[in-house]
Amino acid sequence: MILVCGEGLIDFLPARSEAGHACYRPMVGGSPLNVAVGLGRLGVATGFAGGISTDFFGDMLAGALTEAGVDLSAAARLDRPSTLAFASLDTAEPRYAFYDAAAADRHFVPAALPAAATVLHTGSLALVREPSAAGVEALIGAARAGGRLVSLDPNIRPDHIPDEAAHRARLARCFAIADLVKLSLADLAWIAPGQTAEAFAAGLLRQGVGLVAVTRGGEGASAFNASSRLDRPTRAVRVVDTVGAGDAFMSGLLAGLSEAGCLTPKALRGAGEAAIGHALALALLAGAHTCTRPGADPPWRRELDLKAAPPG
Repeated sequence: MILVCGEGLIDFLPARSEAGHACYRPMVGGSPLNVAVGLGRLGVATGFAGGISTDFFGDMLAGALTEAGVDLSAAARLDRPSTLAFASLDTAEPRYAFYDAAAADRHFVPAALPAAATVLHTGSLALVREPSAAGVEALIGAARAGGRLVSLDPNIRPDHIPDEAAHRARLARCFAIADLVKLSLADLAWIAPGQTAEAFAAGLLRQGVGLVAVTRGGEGASAFNASSRLDRPTRAVRVVDTVGAGDAFMSGLLAGLSEAGCLTPKALRGAGEAAIGHALALALLAGAHTCTRPGADPPWRRELDLKAAPPG
């Protein structure tokens, strides 16, 4: 089972009422929750560890996870409000205003890893907001010590990092024990200003990361391991918005690696070009599909046809 740990929240996305007035539409969101839902929809055994409010927004979050077949035994329903995130889609990367001071997901402290969890995926605000962030970092250490595969997506939100130096230090500690790292060019620009994706990936690989995936928006994605680099284009689609596209990519990447039998630390480090290429193709297809509908609404496996993916 892949255990996804982190925040689940409600995204309020710009919309138009039937009368044509500007309004906001509430949708299930939060990077880790999106990844968990995406994995479940792709047919991968998945669990979610996070704080989910007992309010009606929390019911929406729990319902989306349950519908996707995600196990919630490691989650906790807390008598705290749900995080609300209002999105602006006026720039290439969505911008968010978060309302979360006392929220359930922010105050969730993860317990021990379930015995069934062979992979831990986390990142995003789960590594930023205290008091949960310290607990999530400890869980990463426990996963590594227990021989589980550790997957990280930093998913940087610069406006919501109160202490840049502390977060950079935490990311450095987490990268040092990660097996799989996914990041966007926007993440890279914040984490390592001026570095190329190739140089940053090479540094991560030297310190022991098994696979680094870098998304390049409409230009596709690249994957780096100790012996090779793969570049793949994305599929041309009519873009409604890009909310959740990176999370759908992450789900597809993990699902593709699972299908190729590469979700152990040893197997990932030994993955060949065919296995990585399959995972990249599924990841890019899932990300592109999500862009065709509003909000973080990742595809079900039945909606994806890898034969329709662009050639490498």
